[in-house]
Amino acid sequence: MSPHRTGPSLPRARGVLSAGVTGYLRDEGALPDPDAARNAEPYGDDLQLSLYVCYELHYRGFDGVRPELEWDPPLLAVRAAMEDRFLTALRHDAPVESSLDEVLDGLLVEPVRGTGVSWFLQDRGELRHLREYAAQRSLYHLKEADPHAWVLPRLSGRAKAGMAAIEYDEFGGGRADRVHAQLFADLMTDLGLDTAYGRYLDEGCAPMLTLVNLMSLFGLHRRLRGALVGHFAAVEITSSPASRRLADAMKRTGAGPAAEFFYTEHVEADAVHEQVVRRDVIGGLLKDEPGLAADIAFGITATSFVEDRLGDRLLTDWQA
Repeated sequence: MSPHRTGPSLPRARGVLSAGVTGYLRDEGALPDPDAARNAEPYGDDLQLSLYVCYELHYRGFDGVRPELEWDPPLLAVRAAMEDRFLTALRHDAPVESSLDEVLDGLLVEPVRGTGVSWFLQDRGELRHLREYAAQRSLYHLKEADPHAWVLPRLSGRAKAGMAAIEYDEFGGGRADRVHAQLFADLMTDLGLDTAYGRYLDEGCAPMLTLVNLMSLFGLHRRLRGALVGHFAAVEITSSPASRRLADAMKRTGAGPAAEFFYTEHVEADAVHEQVVRRDVIGGLLKDEPGLAADIAFGITATSFVEDRLGDRLLTDWQA
């Protein structure tokens, strides 16, 4: 079989784990022992990059990497050890201490003005900040709706219909130029960034990789379907007010019409999506499987935790 030639290049390694994983995918060496994953820093560059590379085999793959390695048993064994390390840390650091209704209501509480990334960018952000933010977030937004689609065959009835309706919007309502990933690529063009899929993987910081890996982890495991719905709810419910601030930042800095449009589109769309998520997706899922309430809440708390870590990293860099 000829090598796969449509994906991005493999990234530079950031440690023993990622060096072993990328070397194995190049057919240049042996995989690291799973014990190396069990002892790694769960949110560190090495483990998170290694997980990202493993997960990317389920998306578009990498240039020169054989497609059949997607389901390679030795690679999956190492990935499982990394996932266990990651998931164990998340359950410890983002515990569910309230009811699902209380966790959902908490998403509606806006951060104090000036304390988050979107506030910083609205009030003080320069084009260089917006470019860096977009380059980092491209690892997420250029595959924005893809991992959530994995939950569709695991839902039924009202939950499936609601999820499919939102995903239809995310994928442009049947129009390629309106797919949200394409709208983000248009934003990147306005900001003078390279729109190639995976182009900024080497620049992606560990908290950004963690955020992308979270939705891949939840999406690839049927047992975590509730957590994926929680992640989706957290994204949709918190998106509209933050998008309004980011649209203002794009307008104030003269970033360009496509850059501004990406966020104005999300202000309106996600306000509608919020209601569908709560009423149909979560409501329908709990009607069918009431035991998943704690998993949905965990998906929300884990998403808030990793988003906060990314925000802290970016603000620390910018304010320094």
